[in-house]
Amino acid sequence: MGAGVRVTAVDCGPLKLDKGIFVTGASGMISAPSSVWIIEHPKKGVILFDTGINYNVADPESAIKHWGPGMREAFGCCMTREHAIDRQLIKLGYKPNDVKYVILSHMHLDHAGGMCHFPNATFVVQKNELRYAWWPDPWTGLVYCLNDYKDTREYNFLQIDGDIDLFQDGTIKLFTTPGHSPGHQAMILRLENRGPVCLAADTGHLKEAYRNFTPMPYDWSTEKHISSYMKLRTIENAGTPIYFTHDQQDFDEFPNNGKWTD
Repeated sequence: MGAGVRVTAVDCGPLKLDKGIFVTGASGMISAPSSVWIIEHPKKGVILFDTGINYNVADPESAIKHWGPGMREAFGCCMTREHAIDRQLIKLGYKPNDVKYVILSHMHLDHAGGMCHFPNATFVVQKNELRYAWWPDPWTGLVYCLNDYKDTREYNFLQIDGDIDLFQDGTIKLFTTPGHSPGHQAMILRLENRGPVCLAADTGHLKEAYRNFTPMPYDWSTEKHISSYMKLRTIENAGTPIYFTHDQQDFDEFPNNGKWTD
């Protein structure tokens, strides 16, 4: 089970922002990565979990057209063109066309921004998240960027509804963690020598918020979000380590910077 699966984490959009954007009631400036996990499966090839921020946001003028006026500054995005997922793959010796599957935890602007690089991949997304992204509620619309996916209608989407063992081999299990968005999903990735790890994406922005059961701004449903915290707690209590997209310590502790692990 999981033999030969390898994974690394890369930062596809570093942010410097007020902590209150991530944790309700918090304050002070923090640095946060926009983690993307690159998975190499022995039978299914290269798989991405999320795609980070769109490459256009690296340029302040292009960011206005892509994200809208003031958005780059509001989120403290300090990415360069080299942070975008296509360049990160190239640095690791891959081409964007090598990516066979893209699994989206959800479709916020810091997770779905790199979809444009993979028109030939299969996109795995919860059905209700895909539908919601096209017509979000007003209070969450700010963090969905139509420019990220307006040209993807002809892409191959595998729309799932609920929990699934993606390849029926125990290597990648997806499970729903709604709250931050309607169709948010997390992943349990089983590695031969390390056992399972949970890539929890934005089920929590920061480990601190998760530990304290603190809700996050821009949540679609606080009630469902807290329930998803509880689901993670059962996974963690069973001995599976949890990694969040934007927690700097999680990123630093995870095997990253091109160092594959199995």
